[in-house]
Amino acid sequence: MGRVILRGPPYSKIHSAAQTIPVFKVCGLCGNFDGDGQNDYTTQGQLVVNNPLEFANSWKVSSSCPDVEENTDPCTLTPGRHLWAKMMCSIITGDTFKECRKKVDHRPFYDNCVKDSCACDTGGDCECFCTAVAAYAQACNEHDVCVAWRTPEICPIYCDYYNGPTECTWHYNPCHTPCYKTCLNPKGVCFNPIPTLEGCYPVCPEDKPIF
Repeated sequence: MGRVILRGPPYSKIHSAAQTIPVFKVCGLCGNFDGDGQNDYTTQGQLVVNNPLEFANSWKVSSSCPDVEENTDPCTLTPGRHLWAKMMCSIITGDTFKECRKKVDHRPFYDNCVKDSCACDTGGDCECFCTAVAAYAQACNEHDVCVAWRTPEICPIYCDYYNGPTECTWHYNPCHTPCYKTCLNPKGVCFNPIPTLEGCYPVCPEDKPIF
């Protein structure tokens, strides 16, 4: 059982645990899903390399597409943006994620947050920042540390927008169990270990308790 992560509404991601991904039978820019992060940079010619540009260029769809020659640091190109990115991403190094840092190394997530936030300078800037922080929050979830980091000012998710009269009401939860009663799973029993996930979850009326 694998997990597919799709970018959904602003400042959110969609996690799907229902999609089965065959182990050892996928390849490309996302790796081969064999549980070994050391061989993720496997080229189309089945060579394991250390250079991310060599790896990425090997998976070009069209040979007429020119190779990328330089991996430019987006923060170097936008120094003013760099200061903003470091300030925003400091949420990862601050008190909000204090308990999580005891279990999950924050440094690669912080670095990615800064780089992603620097790169998004033509619109959608907050989306890149929010997605980067959400990635660290999910890593915390997977190590049994729930972090309620979103606020009305920082990457809010407005689940109530989807609420309608006499229907299930939707509420945001930073660490909800993805296993609950549905029409396809009326007993709410799951046999696959699925980590808690943030998102909008329904609370249904007594006469219609199943979503």
